[in-house]
Amino acid sequence: MATTPDSEIWKVMIVDDHEMVRMGLKTYLMLDSRFEVIGEASGGQDAIRQLGQGGPGGAMPHLILMDLMMPGMDGVETTKALLERHPDLRIIILTSFLEDDKIVEAVEAGAVSYVLKTVSADELIYAMQGALKNMPVMSGDVSQALTRGLRKRSVQNDDEGLTEREREVLLLIAEGKSNKEISDELHISIKTVKTHVSNLLMKCELDDRTQLAIYAHRKGWAGKS
Repeated sequence: MATTPDSEIWKVMIVDDHEMVRMGLKTYLMLDSRFEVIGEASGGQDAIRQLGQGGPGGAMPHLILMDLMMPGMDGVETTKALLERHPDLRIIILTSFLEDDKIVEAVEAGAVSYVLKTVSADELIYAMQGALKNMPVMSGDVSQALTRGLRKRSVQNDDEGLTEREREVLLLIAEGKSNKEISDELHISIKTVKTHVSNLLMKCELDDRTQLAIYAHRKGWAGKS
């Protein structure tokens, strides 16, 4: 598929399980001569099937506007599957959901941009133009959520194999809580707290709870929810 069409008209496909959303996007884009909506799909499997047959009406799109939450295959799964088969596609996730983890997953799947459905028509067109040049365009809220998501992912990948409960105990130790205070806050026995502390010391290869507190702060975990 050519990167730039000779006609300078960009072919767009809309993938969304809500007919009214597809209709609204299609109606708006019909008013812009730079874009041509060549097809639409009601879900991930439908989109994969159509592109596997050479695209809607035998034409391949340059850009796909992809809903995130769809039954069967969501937007992240569909994006990953389509780009494995058609790596020249440009995909924008267009959704109502501003979730840190979902934004990271969408970017990792290969989506160029993650755009909220609350954006203005001009902002959507701007994002589409950026995507066609493989340039991410995201609002401030989305960029902040992406940063948070990446930070969480970094922590999760560098947590020394700690369980969720061990991380809770570690963060409370970093706050200077005693075993009794941790026991009361987490509604577990003091004996269980001591077991978690022992496991933390072993996994983090440290000697005492003071070192555990310093460790949590150095990792940047303390003070974060």
